[in-house]
Amino acid sequence: MDQAITAKPSRITALFNIQYPIIQAGMIWASGWRLASAVSNAGGLGLIGAGSMYPEVLREHIQKCKAATSKPFGVNVPLLYPNIEEIIQIIIEEKVPIVFTSAGNPKTYTSRLQSHGIKVVHVVSSSKFALKSQEAGCDAVVAEGFEAGGHNGREETTTMVLIPAVKAAITIPLIAAGGIATGKQMLAAIALGADAVQIGSRFVCSTEASSHENFKNAVVNAAEGDTQLSMKKLVPVRLLKNDFFKVVNEAETKGADENQLKEILGRARAKRGMFEGDMVEGELEIGQVSSLITTIKPAAEIVQEIVAEYNTTIQAFRHTI
Repeated sequence: MDQAITAKPSRITALFNIQYPIIQAGMIWASGWRLASAVSNAGGLGLIGAGSMYPEVLREHIQKCKAATSKPFGVNVPLLYPNIEEIIQIIIEEKVPIVFTSAGNPKTYTSRLQSHGIKVVHVVSSSKFALKSQEAGCDAVVAEGFEAGGHNGREETTTMVLIPAVKAAITIPLIAAGGIATGKQMLAAIALGADAVQIGSRFVCSTEASSHENFKNAVVNAAEGDTQLSMKKLVPVRLLKNDFFKVVNEAETKGADENQLKEILGRARAKRGMFEGDMVEGELEIGQVSSLITTIKPAAEIVQEIVAEYNTTIQAFRHTI
C-alpha cells in the first residue's frame, strides 16, 4: 500500500512532480524502459540509461516507457558518448520531461534542453563542479560520493562529506548519490542537506533491471571490500572484483598509462559483464553498498521498502530525542 514520506514535501518532488524523493540512477546495461517505468509508476523518478544505447534504441526505449507509465520519467545522458547530438535531438523530439547529464560540461546542452521545457540535472563529484552546474543554469545537481558504482570522481570524497559541502555551496536542489540503498541511508542523506536521493546499485538487483541474472546474483553475494575504484588514469570506475579487475589492478600497480589501460579494457567490456553475464572477464560496475543488498525483487517493492524504513526510522528518532 502506498504511503507518504514522513516529512515536508521536497524541492525535488515539486520540481519533478513525483511522490517520493527517490531517483533511480540511469545505469548502463541495467536501466531500460522496464525499470524506469516501474520506478516511476511506484512514485519515484525512473531514468533510462542512454549510455549503453544507440540513438534509435534509445528512441524505442523512450517510446515504450511513455506507453508503460503516465508518470514523469527521464533519461541519463553521459556527455562523452558518441552520437551525443543525435541523442539530444531524439530526447527533444520525444518530449522527454527530465534529463540527467554527466561526464561533461553542463553548459553544452542545458539551455537548449530547457528551451524545450526539459528539466536538466547534472551529476558532479565536488562542490566546484556543483557551482559550475548552478552557473550553467541547471535545475538541480546530483552530488555523487566515492562509494558510488560506475564512473566516479577522482577526488574520492565520500557521500557523508560531499553532501554538506555541496549544500553549503549552492542554492539549487541537491540530490545525494553514492552508498544509498536503504531508508536509513536515505534519511541520513536528507539530514545532511539533500532534497532527494539517487539510487543505482539497489535497482540493479530488481526484477525489471536489464542487467544479466549472473550479475544480479554476483551483487547479491558481494561482501564488504568486494568492490574497488579502478582505472583512475583513464575514467575512474568502481568495479566488482573478478579476473578482469585483477588484470587491471596488476597493471595499475606496475604503473600502466592511459593507453595501456585502454588496451586492457578493449571494446564492449561492460556489456560483456553486466549485460551478457560474463562474471570472469567482464567489467562489473557496482557500488560499495552492494554488500548490503541481499535480494532481487520488483522495483515497486524496493521503493516501498525504502519508504517504509525511512518512515519507521524518522518516527523512532522523534520518540528518542
